[in-house]
Amino acid sequence: MAIASDQANSSICSHCDRAIPSSNIDLHYAHCSRNLEKCKVCGDMVARKYAEEHFLTTHAPVSCSLCSETMEREILPVHKGENCPQRIVTCEYCEFPLPAIHLFEHQEVCGNRTELCHLCNRYIRLREKIAHESRCNGVPDVTAESSRATRAAERERGAQRRPPPHEFSRRRLLFTIAITGIAVLLGSLFFQRKTENNHVH
Repeated sequence: MAIASDQANSSICSHCDRAIPSSNIDLHYAHCSRNLEKCKVCGDMVARKYAEEHFLTTHAPVSCSLCSETMEREILPVHKGENCPQRIVTCEYCEFPLPAIHLFEHQEVCGNRTELCHLCNRYIRLREKIAHESRCNGVPDVTAESSRATRAAERERGAQRRPPPHEFSRRRLLFTIAITGIAVLLGSLFFQRKTENNHVH
């Protein structure tokens, strides 16, 4: 009831469109029309002496320093923080900083890299790591483990069949010394026999 009577006793200011008590409307209008101005962009009532400053700080067109797009100054902080395609964001997989416009393409590749789960010994894609860790029961991947063990055993057998490089070179040296010794021995025997034959003649 009180609200209805308030509305009945109020008038709309033709300058600011606000409901003003009827008893004060003339005084209000005189003050309002002299001191306030309606912003043509947002419709807010602004003190006449600050109207230009309001426009420059809120609505004047400015260019984004990152992407050069033009917009109202008021929108610029939100644009730079959330919407600018050149704003720097971080890859969720490798934490590498890069422009937002390249993030999707980078994460498509980066998320497909694999990492070993130390609980189950499986290689897991980075994009599936969090989900995998939440349901991993720590049971080792027997097939992966056995195939790794088989490869390791084969490498070990191959290493046993082939002598180590230093052992191989030692054998070669001993063989060379033996051959040289035999050659010297045969040479000296041959030379001695030749000398004896010369003495006989």
